Amino acid sequence: MSVRIALLGCGVVGSAVAKRLIEHSDELTERVGDRLELVGVAVRDVSKPRPESGVPAELFTDDAEELVTRADVVVELMGGIEPARTLLLKAIEHGASVVTANKALLGEDGPSLYAAAAEANVDFSFEAAVAGAIPLIRPLRISLAGDDVHRVMGIVNGTTNFILDKMDRTGADFADVLAEAQELGYAEADPTADVEGYDARAKAAILASLAFHTRVSSAEVYCEGITAITADDIRAARKAGLVIKLLAICERVTDEEGSAAISARVHPALLPRSHPLASVREAFNAVFVETQLAGELMFYGRGAGGEPTASAVLGDLVQAARNRLVGRAGPGELAYAAFPIQTIGAAYTAYFIRLRVKDRPGVLAAVSNVFAAQGVSIESMRQNKDRTDPELASLHLVTHRAQEGALAGTVKQLQDLDEVDSVDSVMRVEGL
Repeated sequence: MSVRIALLGCGVVGSAVAKRLIEHSDELTERVGDRLELVGVAVRDVSKPRPESGVPAELFTDDAEELVTRADVVVELMGGIEPARTLLLKAIEHGASVVTANKALLGEDGPSLYAAAAEANVDFSFEAAVAGAIPLIRPLRISLAGDDVHRVMGIVNGTTNFILDKMDRTGADFADVLAEAQELGYAEADPTADVEGYDARAKAAILASLAFHTRVSSAEVYCEGITAITADDIRAARKAGLVIKLLAICERVTDEEGSAAISARVHPALLPRSHPLASVREAFNAVFVETQLAGELMFYGRGAGGEPTASAVLGDLVQAARNRLVGRAGPGELAYAAFPIQTIGAAYTAYFIRLRVKDRPGVLAAVSNVFAAQGVSIESMRQNKDRTDPELASLHLVTHRAQEGALAGTVKQLQDLDEVDSVDSVMRVEGL
């Protein structure tokens, strides 16, 4: 008797998982209580050699639909929406537990998969879908199940953190650092999913759903990438004692009627350099979880890469195999709260605004009047000579927390003000 494992995909992560299953078979058997038998690996091209995986050639197949029907646990590492969704539903229909790292699929259509797994009484696990090797999903699902999560905020995309960190340390432009990231393998040839924030958005949807027991899809997460961040933004942030990070922020808030709601957003944000997330370097990830009883928790580690991600996959795989041996399934979806999802216009945060103004008396008063008219309070203001035009001044402002809609009205009025030459940058500030 053994627990039969089917692997869908044999890329960097899939190869690392297969290699571990084969080379550490005896040790994994001891941990599970029965042997984990790799019965097949589905790939597009069975003729392509994959020596790094250590998988015997006869185990490769291009018939993924047949493979999932003869496994006890199916590990999906193909990525994308289809055929992954169809294959996982078929696996569940045939009684297999599922382990996946597919954040795009979970962000778009997780509920249908959760429901199918619950009906079939099988495990549906996805630790590797968010933050790679960092144990984050299991603490939210299990360790904090008796606590109330108030906020989840963190860096969940290594590519964008590498780019912003390098821009901050060197002063280089976005395009130059992106090219370097691609050369080093930190960014894909088409980096859109990372630099536009789509990858982080899918992860934010998963985290918000788990933390607040509410179904949140990727489409409901506000998303803004880092492509508009300039060296001037980085320089201005540094002068203000701040650093720019792409953050995923999910929090339980009170709406205008006084009822609880969920805010889920991904965007560049400024952090004080004293904030723990400000010191997260290179392609590392880190996530803060704030709860009622446990207080602040921080999870930190490698958020991507073949072996780190394989570690999370194998953790889910071992647990799913153990559960099958005792005839039970682990925790499933809890979406009982069904909180409404707040739009970005209702969000409250502080802001950093960089603008160029006419260098003459009365300008600061005119600018301050615009903020006052919109009910936005200024926390600090710094004025310097403009580097390119002696008749202009560079004005940097940090506001107190304000509603997004009020800030948008403020920016519009500033753009129409005669004393303002240009509004160059508006960014949210967290952690003050």
